Amino acid sequence: MTSQRRKGARRGLARLVAVCLLAVGLVGTGPAAAETPTTADGPVVVPVQTTGPADRRFNLVFMGDGYTAAEMPAFRADLERHLNTLWSIEPFASYRSYVNVWAVEVPSAESGVDCDPGLASPARDTALDMGFWGGCNPGSVQRLLTVDSAKAGALADLVPGTSRTNRQIVALAHSSTYGGAGGSYATASGGNALSSLITPHEIGHSLGGLQDEYDYYGRGVPGETYEGPEPPSVHHTLLTEDQMRERRAKWWRWLGEESESGGTIGRHEGGLYSTKGVWRPSRHSLMKTLGYAFDQVEREVMVRAISAKVNLIQDHTPDTAPIGADRTVWVDTLHPVGGELAATWRLDGRTLPTRGARTVDLRRLDLSPGTHTLTATVTDPTPFVRDPAVRASTALTRTVDWTVETSLTTQKAPVEAAFTGHTPTGDPVGGRSVVHADTTHPTDRTPAVHWRLDGRPVHPSGRNDRDLDLGSLDLSPGTHTLTARIPGTAEELAWAVDARPATSSYELSTPLRTVRRPGLPVEYVYDGPFTMRLTARDDQDGAVVSQFRVDGDGWYTYYGWPTDADAPFRFTPGGTVIDDLVYGKLGRSRAVPWDDATPDYGTHTIEHRTIDAAGNVSRARSFRVTLVERAGADRPAG
Repeated sequence: MTSQRRKGARRGLARLVAVCLLAVGLVGTGPAAAETPTTADGPVVVPVQTTGPADRRFNLVFMGDGYTAAEMPAFRADLERHLNTLWSIEPFASYRSYVNVWAVEVPSAESGVDCDPGLASPARDTALDMGFWGGCNPGSVQRLLTVDSAKAGALADLVPGTSRTNRQIVALAHSSTYGGAGGSYATASGGNALSSLITPHEIGHSLGGLQDEYDYYGRGVPGETYEGPEPPSVHHTLLTEDQMRERRAKWWRWLGEESESGGTIGRHEGGLYSTKGVWRPSRHSLMKTLGYAFDQVEREVMVRAISAKVNLIQDHTPDTAPIGADRTVWVDTLHPVGGELAATWRLDGRTLPTRGARTVDLRRLDLSPGTHTLTATVTDPTPFVRDPAVRASTALTRTVDWTVETSLTTQKAPVEAAFTGHTPTGDPVGGRSVVHADTTHPTDRTPAVHWRLDGRPVHPSGRNDRDLDLGSLDLSPGTHTLTARIPGTAEELAWAVDARPATSSYELSTPLRTVRRPGLPVEYVYDGPFTMRLTARDDQDGAVVSQFRVDGDGWYTYYGWPTDADAPFRFTPGGTVIDDLVYGKLGRSRAVPWDDATPDYGTHTIEHRTIDAAGNVSRARSFRVTLVERAGADRPAG
């Protein structure tokens, strides 16, 4: 233990300074990571998901510590599980196409990380010097998992085109112990049942600047009453709902709506490590309890944060010098999976009837002789954003201007019509995804993109033929074939469209009895704790994320049981306390032991659904559970 303390002290200044102590937490990854050999010779950079050039994307750089060369398949499996969960959570699901994912595979000399699980555990010789207890610090807490920031940064620098401004490092420790940290770099244990839920929470800190909504700092110890001024945090306040509306402050635009993480968006006491005196928008969310979604307030912040790392206009007709009026002008945009960007063209301030087209043929505008100004504005109309200031920011709105001189003649350069970028064709796309295909840009004409679904022509809305919103086509369940073709050329792309969501089934522990009533879901009666195992099946390759919710509360990611990913989830009248957090309370949920522990007897509805590798969300199925109090039994407190 003494040597470990010395080792921790030597590394202390280089360690990541963590801003969060964990509370709470794909759609498939490419096969490259699984096929790339890693030896003990040194690190290998593996592209896991490539959506565009690194210098034009937000880059997630994953690296593992405590995985020997022989254990690298375990790192790949842990990484895939983290990504499967990340892509099932909004806004990552809708903006996955803005993100490149890289794995830096670096073998460690020894397996495991320092002080795992306790201070008396041996130190290990690993590539990134990761360790629990804040780097083997007796004054810290076990779950604080730190990394040598200098070594992690040096490995991330091996990924070409990335820098501190366009990437997020996530370090995974080869451990099944619950732990992680957030800050400049995010960390998580790779093999714990809850590990994959830590990553989006930590990215919420590091990328979005979101704060913890815990009402404690040390596990099992309620926080004090908040006594500071109005918090700068977007999702914490001292204001009442009426004050928020009157001042148009904080989350006033979302008040009264059903929260994406369950309940209603309003004013819920506790947060910033305080139990009293400060309020958050939702009863629970990803920044409070692992397993739930970002609520709308947090999601809006994350949309802006992700979008700020990229430029909605990826390329355009050169604008550094005046152009002639005898040509077409174009912009290439990004392509969110969850919806189309909007493009508006203006000539001398007057809006042109282009209906979303990415090109304008100046020859058709009959310009008067002289100088004109042409403007293209690309905006993200996502309903995830309501704040006009966020919408107008450069994260969600980009503009390019051209000076048009009618006296100039454009030099025609031969450019063949061809595809230059498109939605990847290797894996099926979801039945409600937006699929895109970009082309080259000859100066005298605009190559058209013609779309066909199962051999029949389909047409995008408006004049933007670069994007096709499959959700607008009301596809029948099953697998379809989508093609994009440039007429008059041999250029054609083809995608398999997966329009059949995965299915889920449940397995419960043996009930006292089963009740079937006409018109109602099947009902199971218990007089004590019971377990539920969810199993997903899909007719396509790729991982499937299962979710459930109780009595219409927020959807909760199924991960097995906190201490064993292979064990079923356990429901009890008052919940089960594990490491001073509470899991599985039937009815009104609890996160910490001091939450309302009143046992929830009676009848409850449990729904379950799936999110498959293509992003399809299945229809929710349900069953009912009636929990009766055993005669003479003590009422459990948790």
